[in-house]
Amino acid sequence: MKRIEISIPLSSVSLKGELVLPDNAKGIIVFSHGSGSSRFSPRNKMIGELIQQHDMGTLLFDLLTEEEDRIYENRFNIDLLVSRLIETTEWLFQFKETKGFSIGYFGASTGAASALRAAAYFGKKIAAVVSRGGRPDLALNTLPMVTAPTLLIVGQLDTAVIYMNKQAFDELHCIKEMKIIPGATHLFEEPGKLTEVANLAIQWYKEYFIKQGD
Repeated sequence: MKRIEISIPLSSVSLKGELVLPDNAKGIIVFSHGSGSSRFSPRNKMIGELIQQHDMGTLLFDLLTEEEDRIYENRFNIDLLVSRLIETTEWLFQFKETKGFSIGYFGASTGAASALRAAAYFGKKIAAVVSRGGRPDLALNTLPMVTAPTLLIVGQLDTAVIYMNKQAFDELHCIKEMKIIPGATHLFEEPGKLTEVANLAIQWYKEYFIKQGD
């Protein structure tokens, strides 16, 4: 397994990230985290480690530089975050270690909106999208253009976000599914709930990465 600390060169900034590639990697999952989070997110790192056990690579990276993150409004600047995710994905398509890989997105909280808007931009180049406790409703106008199979995962006790996800689900015209995790709150902090999220995500990626590669 390769673990690479990288600096992703974008048009205006360089972003720090960690790229992990299992020996038999068939694809790579790019994490788009929520406001105030980073590549060090313990929840995303845990999910990433479980994904890596199934021959899929992961990229956890900072969507903002340290200086940009100090400006609170930047964390909710979806247009900026989408542009960063798009540029990073384009870089992955060309990077020697990941060229030719299937690519999927994993979006958490507001990062789900960025992931879905980027998926709409790339069309069939994105194999699958998973949202964890996400805010896909922040991308409502773009959702009909998403072609990647999309899985929305929400905690049963996260009632406001369930409503927002149902709104978004109705606007998606791609292969789609919504899973509600019993007894889970927004951050899935209850014992075993984050593992349930990871297992659902892994099943989704494995199914649609294989289909894309056929």
